[in-house]
Amino acid sequence: MFDFKPAEKKTLYFIGVTTASSSIMRVFPKWAKALGLGDVAVCGIDLPLHAPGKDYRDVVRFLKEDPLSCGALVTTHKLDLFAACRDIFDYIDPYAEKLSEVSCLSKRGGMYRAHAKDPISSGLSIESFLPHGFWEKFGGEALILGAGGSSLAMSLYFGQEKWGANVPRRITIANRSLPRLEHAAVTLERLNPGIEMRYLHCPAPTDNDRLVEALPSHSLIVNATGLGKDAPGSPVTDAVVFPEESFVWEINYRGDLVFKEQADRQARERRLRVEDGWTYFIHGWTQVIAEAFDVPIEGETLERLGGIAKEA
Repeated sequence: MFDFKPAEKKTLYFIGVTTASSSIMRVFPKWAKALGLGDVAVCGIDLPLHAPGKDYRDVVRFLKEDPLSCGALVTTHKLDLFAACRDIFDYIDPYAEKLSEVSCLSKRGGMYRAHAKDPISSGLSIESFLPHGFWEKFGGEALILGAGGSSLAMSLYFGQEKWGANVPRRITIANRSLPRLEHAAVTLERLNPGIEMRYLHCPAPTDNDRLVEALPSHSLIVNATGLGKDAPGSPVTDAVVFPEESFVWEINYRGDLVFKEQADRQARERRLRVEDGWTYFIHGWTQVIAEAFDVPIEGETLERLGGIAKEA
Protein backbone atom coordinates (compact mmCIF):
# COMPACT_ATOMS: atom_id res chain seq x y z
CA MET A 1 0.00 0.00 0.00
CA PHE A 2 1.08 3.58 -0.63
CA ASP A 3 3.19 5.28 2.06
CA PHE A 4 1.23 8.40 2.97
CA LYS A 5 4.27 10.62 3.40
CA PRO A 6 3.82 14.33 2.63
CA ALA A 7 5.47 15.39 -0.61
CA GLU A 8 8.74 17.30 -0.24
CA LYS A 9 8.36 19.08 -3.58
CA LYS A 10 5.53 19.71 -6.02
CA THR A 11 4.45 16.22 -7.05
CA LEU A 12 2.19 14.72 -9.68
CA TYR A 13 0.88 11.25 -8.84
CA PHE A 14 0.10 8.31 -11.09
CA ILE A 15 -2.69 6.11 -9.72
CA GLY A 16 -2.60 2.76 -11.50
CA VAL A 17 -1.71 -0.91 -11.12
CA THR A 18 1.92 -1.27 -12.26
CA THR A 19 3.08 2.34 -12.39
CA ALA A 20 6.81 1.72 -11.92
CA SER A 21 7.11 0.19 -15.39
CA SER A 22 5.48 3.15 -17.14
CA SER A 23 7.59 5.27 -19.46
CA ILE A 24 6.32 8.37 -17.67
CA MET A 25 8.86 7.74 -14.91
CA ARG A 26 11.65 8.43 -17.43
CA VAL A 27 9.77 10.95 -19.55
CA PHE A 28 8.29 13.25 -16.90
CA PRO A 29 11.59 14.74 -15.61
CA LYS A 30 12.56 15.67 -19.17
CA TRP A 31 9.11 17.13 -19.87
CA ALA A 32 9.22 19.11 -16.63
CA LYS A 33 12.57 20.63 -17.64
CA ALA A 34 11.30 21.49 -21.11
CA LEU A 35 8.19 23.14 -19.65
CA GLY A 36 10.15 25.05 -17.01
CA LEU A 37 8.20 23.53 -14.12
CA GLY A 38 11.14 23.71 -11.73
CA ASP A 39 11.90 21.11 -9.06
CA VAL A 40 8.94 18.75 -9.39
CA ALA A 41 8.43 14.99 -9.15
CA VAL A 42 6.19 12.16 -10.31
CA CYS A 43 5.17 9.37 -7.94
CA GLY A 44 3.29 6.14 -8.62
CA ILE A 45 0.49 4.76 -6.45
CA ASP A 46 -0.33 1.11 -7.19
CA LEU A 47 -3.72 -0.28 -6.23
CA PRO A 48 -5.19 -3.69 -7.11
CA LEU A 49 -7.97 -3.91 -9.69
CA HIS A 50 -11.33 -2.98 -8.11
CA ALA A 51 -9.68 -2.01 -4.82
CA PRO A 52 -11.80 -1.47 -1.67
CA GLY A 53 -13.53 1.90 -1.59
CA LYS A 54 -11.64 2.85 1.58
CA ASP A 55 -8.30 2.55 -0.25
CA TYR A 56 -9.46 4.96 -2.95
CA ARG A 57 -10.79 7.41 -0.35
CA ASP A 58 -7.55 7.29 1.66
CA VAL A 59 -5.49 8.12 -1.43
CA VAL A 60 -7.80 10.87 -2.68
CA ARG A 61 -8.07 12.51 0.75
CA PHE A 62 -4.28 12.44 1.16
CA LEU A 63 -3.78 14.18 -2.18
CA LYS A 64 -6.41 16.76 -1.30
CA GLU A 65 -4.88 17.61 2.06
CA ASP A 66 -1.18 17.46 1.15
CA PRO A 67 -0.04 20.99 0.12
CA LEU A 68 2.62 19.93 -2.40
CA SER A 69 0.53 17.23 -4.08
CA CYS A 70 -0.51 19.03 -7.28
CA GLY A 71 -2.74 16.39 -8.83
CA ALA A 72 -2.82 12.95 -10.39
CA LEU A 73 -3.43 10.92 -13.50
CA VAL A 74 -5.78 8.00 -12.89
CA THR A 75 -5.73 4.92 -15.09
CA THR A 76 -7.58 1.59 -14.73
CA HIS A 77 -9.37 2.82 -11.58
CA LYS A 78 -11.30 5.68 -13.23
CA LEU A 79 -14.82 4.38 -12.56
CA ASP A 80 -14.18 2.78 -9.18
CA LEU A 81 -12.29 5.77 -7.80
CA PHE A 82 -14.99 8.21 -8.86
CA ALA A 83 -17.75 6.05 -7.37
CA ALA A 84 -15.92 5.85 -4.04
CA CYS A 85 -14.77 9.47 -3.82
CA ARG A 86 -17.32 11.64 -5.60
CA ASP A 87 -18.24 13.55 -2.43
CA ILE A 88 -14.62 14.53 -1.75
CA PHE A 89 -14.27 16.74 -4.84
CA ASP A 90 -15.14 20.44 -4.83
CA TYR A 91 -15.57 20.55 -8.61
CA ILE A 92 -16.45 17.86 -11.14
CA ASP A 93 -16.12 18.70 -14.83
CA PRO A 94 -18.98 17.95 -17.29
CA TYR A 95 -17.27 14.91 -18.85
CA ALA A 96 -16.64 13.42 -15.40
CA GLU A 97 -20.30 14.00 -14.49
CA LYS A 98 -21.49 12.41 -17.73
CA LEU A 99 -19.19 9.39 -17.57
CA SER A 100 -19.09 8.93 -13.78
CA GLU A 101 -15.31 8.56 -13.99
CA VAL A 102 -12.18 10.53 -13.20
CA SER A 103 -8.85 10.40 -15.03
CA CYS A 104 -7.29 13.63 -13.73
CA LEU A 105 -7.14 15.32 -10.32
CA SER A 106 -6.02 18.92 -9.93
CA LYS A 107 -6.17 21.90 -7.60
CA ARG A 108 -7.09 25.40 -8.67
CA GLY A 109 -8.37 28.43 -6.74
CA GLY A 110 -8.65 26.48 -3.50
CA MET A 111 -10.80 23.81 -5.17
CA TYR A 112 -10.02 20.10 -5.49
CA ARG A 113 -11.11 19.17 -9.00
CA ALA A 114 -12.02 15.96 -10.81
CA HIS A 115 -11.76 15.74 -14.60
CA ALA A 116 -12.44 13.12 -17.25
CA LYS A 117 -9.87 13.82 -19.95
CA ASP A 118 -10.33 10.63 -21.98
CA PRO A 119 -12.92 12.02 -24.43
CA ILE A 120 -10.29 14.60 -25.36
CA SER A 121 -7.14 12.43 -25.31
CA SER A 122 -8.76 9.40 -26.99
CA GLY A 123 -10.28 11.69 -29.62
CA LEU A 124 -6.93 13.31 -30.40
CA SER A 125 -5.36 9.87 -30.67
CA ILE A 126 -8.05 8.55 -33.04
CA GLU A 127 -7.76 11.65 -35.20
CA SER A 128 -4.02 10.97 -35.55
CA PHE A 129 -4.59 7.70 -37.45
CA LEU A 130 -8.18 7.54 -38.72
CA PRO A 131 -8.52 9.29 -42.12
CA HIS A 132 -10.74 12.34 -42.33
CA GLY A 133 -14.27 11.38 -43.37
CA PHE A 134 -13.57 7.67 -42.81
CA TRP A 135 -16.98 6.71 -41.42
CA GLU A 136 -19.04 8.65 -43.94
CA LYS A 137 -17.02 7.28 -46.86
CA PHE A 138 -16.96 3.58 -45.93
CA GLY A 139 -19.87 3.02 -43.51
CA GLY A 140 -17.93 0.81 -41.11
CA GLU A 141 -18.58 0.00 -37.47
CA ALA A 142 -16.70 0.43 -34.21
CA LEU A 143 -16.23 -2.52 -31.86
CA ILE A 144 -14.87 -1.62 -28.44
CA LEU A 145 -13.78 -4.59 -26.36
CA GLY A 146 -14.19 -3.66 -22.70
CA ALA A 147 -16.70 -1.41 -20.96
CA GLY A 148 -14.46 0.67 -18.72
CA GLY A 149 -13.88 4.40 -18.68
CA SER A 150 -11.88 4.52 -21.92
CA SER A 151 -14.66 2.72 -23.82
CA LEU A 152 -17.29 5.16 -22.64
CA ALA A 153 -15.05 8.12 -23.43
CA MET A 154 -14.43 6.92 -27.00
CA SER A 155 -18.15 6.42 -27.55
CA LEU A 156 -18.82 9.92 -26.26
CA TYR A 157 -16.19 11.28 -28.65
CA PHE A 158 -17.71 9.44 -31.63
CA GLY A 159 -21.23 10.55 -30.73
CA GLN A 160 -20.63 14.29 -30.86
CA GLU A 161 -23.15 16.10 -33.06
CA LYS A 162 -20.39 18.17 -34.65
CA TRP A 163 -19.34 15.14 -36.75
CA GLY A 164 -22.62 15.16 -38.67
CA ALA A 165 -22.84 12.04 -40.84
CA ASN A 166 -19.20 11.10 -40.25
CA VAL A 167 -19.89 8.66 -37.40
CA PRO A 168 -19.79 4.87 -37.11
CA ARG A 169 -23.10 3.38 -38.20
CA ARG A 170 -22.95 1.15 -35.14
CA ILE A 171 -20.88 1.07 -31.95
CA THR A 172 -20.72 -2.23 -30.09
CA ILE A 173 -19.34 -2.38 -26.56
CA ALA A 174 -18.56 -5.93 -25.47
CA ASN A 175 -17.61 -6.91 -21.94
CA ARG A 176 -17.15 -10.11 -19.97
CA SER A 177 -19.14 -8.91 -16.93
CA LEU A 178 -22.65 -7.48 -16.90
CA PRO A 179 -22.48 -4.60 -14.34
CA ARG A 180 -20.09 -2.51 -16.46
CA LEU A 181 -22.24 -3.10 -19.55
CA GLU A 182 -25.35 -1.97 -17.68
CA HIS A 183 -23.52 1.14 -16.49
CA ALA A 184 -22.37 1.87 -20.05
CA ALA A 185 -25.91 1.57 -21.41
CA VAL A 186 -27.25 4.04 -18.85
CA THR A 187 -24.35 6.47 -19.26
CA LEU A 188 -24.52 6.55 -23.06
CA GLU A 189 -28.30 6.62 -23.34
CA ARG A 190 -29.46 8.99 -26.10
CA LEU A 191 -25.86 9.44 -27.24
CA ASN A 192 -26.53 10.14 -30.93
CA PRO A 193 -29.65 9.08 -32.84
CA GLY A 194 -27.53 8.46 -35.95
CA ILE A 195 -25.53 5.69 -34.25
CA GLU A 196 -26.91 2.30 -33.31
CA MET A 197 -25.55 1.29 -29.90
CA ARG A 198 -25.14 -2.34 -28.77
CA TYR A 199 -24.01 -3.62 -25.39
CA LEU A 200 -23.12 -7.32 -25.54
CA HIS A 201 -22.16 -9.73 -22.79
CA CYS A 202 -19.15 -11.69 -24.04
CA PRO A 203 -17.67 -13.72 -21.19
CA ALA A 204 -15.27 -15.73 -23.36
CA PRO A 205 -12.66 -14.68 -25.97
CA THR A 206 -14.44 -16.86 -28.53
CA ASP A 207 -17.52 -14.65 -28.10
CA ASN A 208 -15.38 -11.66 -29.08
CA ASP A 209 -13.95 -13.59 -32.03
CA ARG A 210 -17.44 -13.94 -33.48
CA LEU A 211 -18.12 -10.23 -33.06
CA VAL A 212 -14.88 -9.27 -34.80
CA GLU A 213 -15.50 -11.62 -37.70
CA ALA A 214 -19.06 -10.33 -38.23
CA LEU A 215 -17.85 -6.75 -38.77
CA PRO A 216 -17.87 -5.21 -42.24
CA SER A 217 -14.63 -4.05 -43.84
CA HIS A 218 -13.35 -0.58 -42.90
CA SER A 219 -14.23 -0.98 -39.25
CA LEU A 220 -12.38 -0.09 -36.05
CA ILE A 221 -11.63 -2.72 -33.39
CA VAL A 222 -10.31 -1.50 -30.04
CA ASN A 223 -8.81 -3.41 -27.14
CA ALA A 224 -9.89 -1.37 -24.13
CA THR A 225 -10.04 -4.31 -21.72
CA GLY A 226 -6.70 -3.81 -19.96
CA LEU A 227 -5.63 -7.30 -21.07
CA GLY A 228 -2.05 -7.10 -22.23
CA LYS A 229 -1.09 -4.52 -19.60
CA ASP A 230 -3.00 -4.78 -16.32
CA ALA A 231 -3.53 -8.51 -16.81
CA PRO A 232 -1.98 -10.99 -19.26
CA GLY A 233 -3.61 -12.14 -22.45
CA SER A 234 -5.98 -10.80 -25.10
CA PRO A 235 -9.75 -10.42 -25.42
CA VAL A 236 -9.68 -12.54 -28.61
CA THR A 237 -8.12 -15.88 -29.51
CA ASP A 238 -5.37 -16.57 -32.04
CA ALA A 239 -8.05 -17.96 -34.35
CA VAL A 240 -9.80 -14.60 -34.79
CA VAL A 241 -10.02 -13.16 -38.32
CA PHE A 242 -10.05 -9.37 -38.54
CA PRO A 243 -12.21 -7.62 -41.18
CA GLU A 244 -10.31 -6.42 -44.22
CA GLU A 245 -9.02 -2.84 -44.55
CA SER A 246 -9.85 -2.09 -40.94
CA PHE A 247 -8.09 -0.28 -38.11
CA VAL A 248 -7.06 -2.24 -35.04
CA TRP A 249 -6.18 -0.20 -31.97
CA GLU A 250 -4.44 -1.57 -28.91
CA ILE A 251 -4.75 1.34 -26.51
CA ASN A 252 -1.81 0.16 -24.39
CA TYR A 253 1.78 0.82 -25.37
CA ARG A 254 3.48 -1.45 -22.79
CA GLY A 255 2.93 -4.98 -21.57
CA ASP A 256 2.78 -8.19 -23.56
CA LEU A 257 0.32 -6.64 -26.09
CA VAL A 258 -0.94 -9.99 -27.35
CA PHE A 259 -3.91 -8.34 -29.09
CA LYS A 260 -1.60 -6.13 -31.16
CA GLU A 261 0.57 -9.12 -32.08
CA GLN A 262 -2.52 -11.02 -33.23
CA ALA A 263 -3.48 -8.14 -35.52
CA ASP A 264 0.09 -7.62 -36.73
CA ARG A 265 0.21 -11.22 -37.98
CA GLN A 266 -2.79 -10.49 -40.23
CA ALA A 267 -1.91 -6.92 -41.18
CA ARG A 268 -0.49 -7.64 -44.63
CA GLU A 269 -2.99 -10.26 -45.76
CA ARG A 270 -6.07 -8.44 -44.40
CA ARG A 271 -4.72 -4.94 -45.19
CA LEU A 272 -5.02 -3.77 -41.61
CA ARG A 273 -3.59 -0.70 -39.98
CA VAL A 274 -2.52 -1.60 -36.46
CA GLU A 275 -1.94 1.08 -33.84
CA ASP A 276 -0.62 0.92 -30.30
CA GLY A 277 -1.26 3.29 -27.40
CA TRP A 278 1.82 5.51 -27.63
CA THR A 279 0.00 8.56 -29.01
CA TYR A 280 -2.76 7.98 -26.44
CA PHE A 281 -0.06 7.96 -23.75
CA ILE A 282 1.29 11.31 -24.97
CA HIS A 283 -2.10 13.03 -25.11
CA GLY A 284 -3.31 11.47 -21.87
CA TRP A 285 -0.34 12.67 -19.85
CA THR A 286 0.03 16.10 -21.43
CA GLN A 287 -3.66 16.83 -20.78
CA VAL A 288 -3.18 16.01 -17.09
CA ILE A 289 0.13 17.87 -16.72
CA ALA A 290 -1.42 20.96 -18.29
CA GLU A 291 -4.27 20.81 -15.79
CA ALA A 292 -2.22 19.99 -12.69
CA PHE A 293 0.49 22.59 -13.27
CA ASP A 294 -1.71 25.15 -15.05
CA VAL A 295 0.53 25.30 -18.11
CA PRO A 296 -0.65 25.32 -21.75
CA ILE A 297 0.53 22.34 -23.83
CA GLU A 298 -0.47 22.47 -27.48
CA GLY A 299 0.89 23.10 -30.96
CA GLU A 300 4.68 23.26 -31.14
CA THR A 301 5.02 22.58 -27.42
CA LEU A 302 3.06 19.34 -27.74
CA GLU A 303 5.16 18.27 -30.75
CA ARG A 304 8.36 19.02 -28.84
CA LEU A 305 7.22 16.94 -25.86
CA GLY A 306 6.34 14.07 -28.20
CA GLY A 307 9.87 14.14 -29.58
CA ILE A 308 11.37 14.20 -26.10
CA ALA A 309 9.24 11.19 -25.09
CA LYS A 310 10.44 9.18 -28.10
CA GLU A 311 14.07 9.93 -27.26
CA ALA A 312 13.54 8.91 -23.63
